[in-house]
Amino acid sequence: MSMVIPRLPFLCLLVISFVGGRDICPSRVGAAAAMAQGSLRATAGNESSSTMAQGPAGDVVAGAVADPEFIATEVEMQISNSTARRSLGYLSTCVMGNPIDDCWRCDPEWHLQRKRLADCGIGFGRSAMGGRNGRFYRVTDPSDDDPVNPRPGTLRYAVIQDQPLWIVFKRDMVITLKQELIMNSFKTIDGRGANVHIANGACITIQFVTNIIIHGLHIHDCKPTGNAMVRSSPSHYGWRTIADGDAISIFGSSHIWVDHNSLSNCADGLVDAIMGSTAITISNNYFTHHNEVMLLGHSDSYVRDKANAGDHCLQPLRRRTHSKNAKVQTWLLPCGEQ
Repeated sequence: MSMVIPRLPFLCLLVISFVGGRDICPSRVGAAAAMAQGSLRATAGNESSSTMAQGPAGDVVAGAVADPEFIATEVEMQISNSTARRSLGYLSTCVMGNPIDDCWRCDPEWHLQRKRLADCGIGFGRSAMGGRNGRFYRVTDPSDDDPVNPRPGTLRYAVIQDQPLWIVFKRDMVITLKQELIMNSFKTIDGRGANVHIANGACITIQFVTNIIIHGLHIHDCKPTGNAMVRSSPSHYGWRTIADGDAISIFGSSHIWVDHNSLSNCADGLVDAIMGSTAITISNNYFTHHNEVMLLGHSDSYVRDKANAGDHCLQPLRRRTHSKNAKVQTWLLPCGEQ
């Protein structure tokens, strides 16, 4: 049964991780606040245990966390603290009221420290570093003429590279992709400072990779493409069958952060996270003009998806989240409020 999200704006943060089938429905702030005392200091310790968390078959799952309740409560605490600071705005020099925005928007020279964004993540995807350890790459060419041999200066040329890259844009542009934009690991697509649309063609595929940040894009009017050759790295290209037309498709990947994007009016879903994808945060996005917004887990019979954190209290979302105009910002769905 699908869950229908009302059309009113509301706060929403989606955090996903494998936890071995445990119930992670977060408690109310206050009832569980003591559990998260010193949470920011303890996060590093929790990270080390995350690599040892096991999936439902006893195998170690990349990006899994041993204590998902801790992460859920930490997020609630961060949001509560940030909201409280906003209410005391006259005592603070920064009153964004959002823990992610508080982290970087308060710096008037953020554009000189773009990579600081990688330290601003919250939730299960908080460790996604994207291209933080790589060089900057500036997209100067909005074309996508050849998905097998992309030109330097294009977005496709950047995302297929093997090395980490922090990708920015020289100017406002509309990028119409001929085929899926297949991303390689350790990439940040940072649209801040430009008005960047990926529209009217194929859109973004994150498949069997890790450490991706997508921030500040307008992704809309995505269409099914495929039955074509597409390059996925400097050394490999291959035949792609028909893609569904999702705005962002996350497939078998981990440590993904999708933040501050506008997504709308695509042929299939806006965000799919399937085939054991884990350690994901989807935050501060605006979803509009669409039905079947998110798909979390593609099948109840697929064991790795069944162990997805949030399986118990977010189970209706795993099939499809329906909305016509849903403003999705910072949300945790408590048990019993489905």
